[in-house]
Amino acid sequence: MRKILALALAGGLIGFAGTALAHDMSGMSAMPIAVEVAAIASNAVTIDNFAFAPASVTVAAGTTVTWTNRDNDAHTITSTADPKLFHSAALDTGASFSFTFAKPGTYQYFCSIHPRMVGTVVVK
Repeated sequence: MRKILALALAGGLIGFAGTALAHDMSGMSAMPIAVEVAAIASNAVTIDNFAFAPASVTVAAGTTVTWTNRDNDAHTITSTADPKLFHSAALDTGASFSFTFAKPGTYQYFCSIHPRMVGTVVVK
């Protein structure tokens, strides 16, 4: 999961480690202002150049993850669990497969056509 820190640099706001200081026009006083930190979790995985990108995604329980094949070759998304939690049909170029992860855990998967292609979904 990536975190993006929004820092306001205009209008007298100076961003520093998740905090900003607002200066009055005379520059004589400063008061802290909270700066919002937004966590961005992607639920999209692209298959390209015989790899899953990103190779690992972290999502909240109940999130649907969608894989889209951008390669010229067919690929599958297959759970390593036994029994298989999910297994897609062979996805041609442009095709997608989605699965909803209901419970927290770490879910590993691979392409059953090209087993060296691996990925992970971490559900919080």
